[in-house]
Amino acid sequence: MSSRLALDHIVIAAETLAEGVDWLTARLGTPPLPGGKHPLMGTHNALWHLGAREYLEVIAIDPEAPAPSRPRWFGLDQFSGAPRLVAWVARSSPLTAPEGSTISEASRGDLSWRIAIPDSGVSAADGIAPLLIDWGDGPHPTSRMPEQSLRLTALTLSHPTPPALPLTDPRITVTTGPLGLSARIVSYQGEVSL
Repeated sequence: MSSRLALDHIVIAAETLAEGVDWLTARLGTPPLPGGKHPLMGTHNALWHLGAREYLEVIAIDPEAPAPSRPRWFGLDQFSGAPRLVAWVARSSPLTAPEGSTISEASRGDLSWRIAIPDSGVSAADGIAPLLIDWGDGPHPTSRMPEQSLRLTALTLSHPTPPALPLTDPRITVTTGPLGLSARIVSYQGEVSL
């Protein structure tokens, strides 16, 4: 894994996009910004701005899209239950495919990116390791998002046998414990735990 990782976005999965949007809007006190569809994976999303080059994504299977020929990212094919934090994505340049993943090209409007999608649909270390993305020389989604006064203050990655990750962001910690991800976000309503 590259030593040049920077947090790009965190991912909340939901059984339906509407359920995920309602759940997160209630917690953050602000509605999402428009997202879009991902024909490559048969998913769609909604977004919240977290600051320069960082955002929060709620993602779900798009019932109007054909199923992809491979497992969907973020383990969405097996996802069930209440909306919850399932993954994080890190910028990596140059982008190389970690073992067990394939680099795919994607685009929407004037946004284009390369992303290393795990062949299983779930990133290494049971989803604790990040998916890797490279926006190239084009715009980042946050360049057109209005400010929403939301900031990520902590991302905790817990695993019984935690992987060694090349992290330099003091907000991200890896701990030994039950498998899970948690995040803290400051909003105008105070601090929210996800």
